[in-house]
Order: sequence, then C-alpha cells, then structure tokens
Amino acid sequence: MENSEVHVQDQTPEVSPVIPAISPQTLTLASLSVAVLCLAVFVTLYWRKSASRGNALLLVGPPDGGKTAILSTLVYKETLPTHTSLQINSSVLSLSSSKKLQIVDIPGHPRVRDQFQEHLQDAKALIFVVDASTVSRNGAAVAEHLHHVLHALTSLPPSQTLPRLMILAHKSDLLKASASSATTPSVQAINRVKTILERELERRRASQAGGVGVEGLGAEGEGSDLGGLECSSSGGAFRFAEWEGGDVEFLGTFVKVGTGTDGEKTGDGDGLEAFREWMNEIS
Repeated sequence: MENSEVHVQDQTPEVSPVIPAISPQTLTLASLSVAVLCLAVFVTLYWRKSASRGNALLLVGPPDGGKTAILSTLVYKETLPTHTSLQINSSVLSLSSSKKLQIVDIPGHPRVRDQFQEHLQDAKALIFVVDASTVSRNGAAVAEHLHHVLHALTSLPPSQTLPRLMILAHKSDLLKASASSATTPSVQAINRVKTILERELERRRASQAGGVGVEGLGAEGEGSDLGGLECSSSGGAFRFAEWEGGDVEFLGTFVKVGTGTDGEKTGDGDGLEAFREWMNEIS
C-alpha cells in the first residue's frame, strides 16, 4: 500500500510557470520604449502650452499717457474719453492677418503699476506709453517708472524669452513743429522722449554707481538696489541702443478723442497706423 502511494507521487507532473522568463535585453527595450513614449507626451504637452503663451500685448506707463485711449481705438475703432483707472483693462484685438492679440492695459498708479509682472509670462511685447507733450516736465517720474520695467525684464530667468520692448512717444500731434525743422511730429516726439529718458535714466544709473539712493529722482519710497540699466559700453552714459537687456524700439503715435479710426480725414488716420503694422509683423 505504501509503495503504491509513493508510485503515484512520483507520477505528479511539474507545474510550468504561467509567465515565461523575460530576458534582460527585453526589459531594457521595454524600458526605453516607455521612456520615449513619456518624453513624446511631455514634449507635446509643453509645445501646446508654449504655443498658447506669448500672445499678450502689455500697455504700461505713467497715468494720463494715453494707454486706455490707444486700447479703445485699436479694439473698438473709436477713441473714447477716458479717465485714470486703478483696474486692469483687457480686450482681444483682431489683426488684419487674421491673428489675434490680447491687449492688457496696466494702470500707471504707483500702487498697481507693477502688476504687469504678473502677465510677463504671457507677453509677446511690452509697450511703454509716454506722453511726449509733457515728458519734459515729468521726465524724472517717467524714467523712474521705466526703470522698474527694465529691472523686471532683466530679472527674468534665462529660460524665458524676453518680450519685445516698444516705447511709444504718444500724443505726437500736440507738439509744435519748429519752422526750421524738417522732421515730422512723429520723429520729433521720438527724439524728445528718447533724449529725456536717456538723460534721466543715466542720472539714476550714476546715482546708484556712486552709492547714492535714487529715492529723490521721481521715486516713491523705492530702494536703491534696482538694476536693469546696464549698457554694453563700459563707463559710458546710458543709451537705449547699448542696453544689455535687448533691443528697444520707438514709434511716434497719437489718437484724437471722440473720432473714429479715420480721425479728421487728414490722410494720417488715427496716428496708430505704424503701430498696427508693427503688431502685424510680430504676431
């Protein structure tokens, strides 16, 4: 009886594993395939996210410079009377190239003007609007505001693409043309704004280099550690053409409150035609 039981046990078949053994080469190939798939998904998601960025046009600058009037003229085809605001205005602008830009108007009041930094990640361009008709009187305050902008741009991480920087010499139509000058009001406005801002920014740069605070140069309680005024020429005065932060572009513009896009039918439109062409180029 015992021998019979032993004989039965000897006849029990071995159980083969359900999952066959996987070679190291197969595991390596599988791991590489998973890694490539994950990388492809990541690149696709990043590309889509990046493609949705950089479509904002930020209007910044001191109060009463004309930012909101520019926005209403571009978006609504009519220059509406405006007043100083403490709230951000945002609208979508349809361009002739069938593309669209998100225009964000940042108030110029010192308490809220730095909110433009919250939109820098989505900015294609930053437009600093200066009233060319009054900049000779308040140049220090305008330069102080612009200094904050230049500091913010140069403080961006290297991985982030810098937005284009445009300075609009606005309200150029209010300048009185000199009888001896052959320059247009637009060129005259650009020259005035550029000259005054370079002079005031150089004063701020020189004050910092000499260890003197810049609180008295149009600032409101700011510290003296703002950077962003570095130029490629060592020891030279501040010049936009030599600013290490990148290219600075200038345009002279104007709008006429209460008129449509044809202004007074003078053939010059509303004074934003060159600006529209520039936006079409960068879109």
